[in-house]
Amino acid sequence: YIGSGMIESKGAFLLNLLSVFLQTILVGDSGVGKTSLLVQFDQGKFIPGSFSATVGIGFTNKVVTVDDVKVKLQIWDTAGQERFRSVTHAYYRDAHALLLLYDITSRTSFDNIRAWLTEIHEYAQSDVVIMLLGNKADMSSDRAIRRDEGERLAKEHSVPFMETSAKTGVNVELAFTAVAKDLKHRAAQHPNEPKFQIHEYIESQKEKSGCCSYF
Repeated sequence: YIGSGMIESKGAFLLNLLSVFLQTILVGDSGVGKTSLLVQFDQGKFIPGSFSATVGIGFTNKVVTVDDVKVKLQIWDTAGQERFRSVTHAYYRDAHALLLLYDITSRTSFDNIRAWLTEIHEYAQSDVVIMLLGNKADMSSDRAIRRDEGERLAKEHSVPFMETSAKTGVNVELAFTAVAKDLKHRAAQHPNEPKFQIHEYIESQKEKSGCCSYF
């Protein structure tokens, strides 16, 4: 039995999701593939060698359908260079989700993840959704960071993790869909309903695909 109040509140929530953009920010060192990841998700393609370092910050609006609900994401692509860091900090406060990227071929970008997490915890809301992504998974021959290292770091900070490839598209849509699904469940959740487990959702989707060595 679902009371009329619950039906009305869920209806209001659905209307709210259709009208409000949820801010999702891509962060990480310069060169880890943030812009390429966004273009792959938004346009479904990879444009090699076409991007210079992002200057400041830019965004793309994208609608993701989750459980028959259209969730609007406003995805911000940030500059990774130190001189733009203060600009990025200004956007953390209003972020609903943060995708934190490193390059699996760059030890430096991975080692800097803890510094990025420190900044996120300092400037972002305490309940922001955080996901760690090891990008450029297609470049396995140049790999400097093992997948289990990324898994351990993510577990240490209690955040979901997966490896992605902006070039081949592996796990790109899954990353954004998982974030959208988590945000949707957080907004719609009632006290007596179980909390959405983003880790379990990601693992279940990996099992369904069951084909790729990048997982």
